[in-house]
Amino acid sequence: MARQEFISQLTELGYKVEDLGNNRVTLKYVIPIGRLSNQEIILGFLVQDDFPANPPSGPHISPRLLPINTEDKTHPNGGIHTSEQFGTEWEYWSRPFPAWGSTDHTVRTYMAFIRRLFETL
Repeated sequence: MARQEFISQLTELGYKVEDLGNNRVTLKYVIPIGRLSNQEIILGFLVQDDFPANPPSGPHISPRLLPINTEDKTHPNGGIHTSEQFGTEWEYWSRPFPAWGSTDHTVRTYMAFIRRLFETL
């Protein structure tokens, strides 16, 4: 149910979403801002059963945009891991949503956070 709610909200925002099962959803995304603007990528999210109480942990991205860097934890260059859940062509950005509890718990708000990540690369 949680994953379907996440998918429904993404669809309402105009995204074409693919449900890969095992809590994984993907969508094509054109980076709207920042040094990588206009590049088309695929975003992947692990949507757990507790959405919307908690958001996905961070985006999975294909193709890889940044070098893997697990030592440094800070954005933009740190916290970049291989994505075991999505595959070898993917990377995972460990970017927890700050203060999710004080938001409206919507996908619109979560996607604004994703946009901000690209703006600050």
